[in-house]
Amino acid sequence: MTDGETGRIAEALAGIACAAGAVLKRWHGGDCPHTLKLDGSPSSTADIQAEALILEALAARYPGIPVVAEESLRDQALGDMFFLVDPLDGTRDFLAGTSDFTVNIALVANGRPVAAALAAPALDRVWLSARTASEAPIIADRPGPGRRVRTRRAPEAGLLALGSRRHGDLATEACLAALPIMEVRKAGSALKFGLIASGEADIYLRCGPTMEWDTAAGDAIVTAAGGCVVASGGQTIRYGRAAENYRNGPFAAVADPAVASIVTLIPPAGCALPPRPASH
Repeated sequence: MTDGETGRIAEALAGIACAAGAVLKRWHGGDCPHTLKLDGSPSSTADIQAEALILEALAARYPGIPVVAEESLRDQALGDMFFLVDPLDGTRDFLAGTSDFTVNIALVANGRPVAAALAAPALDRVWLSARTASEAPIIADRPGPGRRVRTRRAPEAGLLALGSRRHGDLATEACLAALPIMEVRKAGSALKFGLIASGEADIYLRCGPTMEWDTAAGDAIVTAAGGCVVASGGQTIRYGRAAENYRNGPFAAVADPAVASIVTLIPPAGCALPPRPASH
């Protein structure tokens, strides 16, 4: 696909993500019915309704392209191109009434996301990417005029890390302890990718379990903004791993690619937490 084609797809995905966000906002802050899935994570009425809107919109605009979505449509044959959808990333934060939840949509081609949108409806922010990354305000449930965003270089004073509010683990803490971290700030969902892309933070490192639909859109946006998202061994994440049930391994999203060379990712099992250096 040409840059123009992926750019138009990213714009369309941003519009769809904002429309799904409008569905979520109708439930946000209220009593949203929900159940627990087998893995213990919640699934709410808002998740289901937002996903239905996204699936309908994708089918109408891009018929024939398969979709892998968190709440449905996982067991299907994938070609070289497919969509990854998380209609409500950060459901626990959403149900708790906080604003750190997102809608994630990415188009994957040959294992990598090539166009994506990441909407934070309660914050009225939406990010989108193709060759470059941009951020736009959400105005009347639609993307407003956007501006190009770039990640920042690593500050000499130390890195601002973003940590999950509800998903801590010893392996992640151990990895962060080995880095020149100035501050760890808590944030929910894939919002952390957007903040890194917009130059507001330096690293999001996660050794605990995540799924492909949690990271694909954010991966595309951080990468297009000048940063990188690396898995163990410094490799990029490959998407569409149905045999692994679409589960990611440890990864780090970094604003300054030079930082990736000093990141060591370790699996969460059997990890001992070393003391954090005093200078941090």
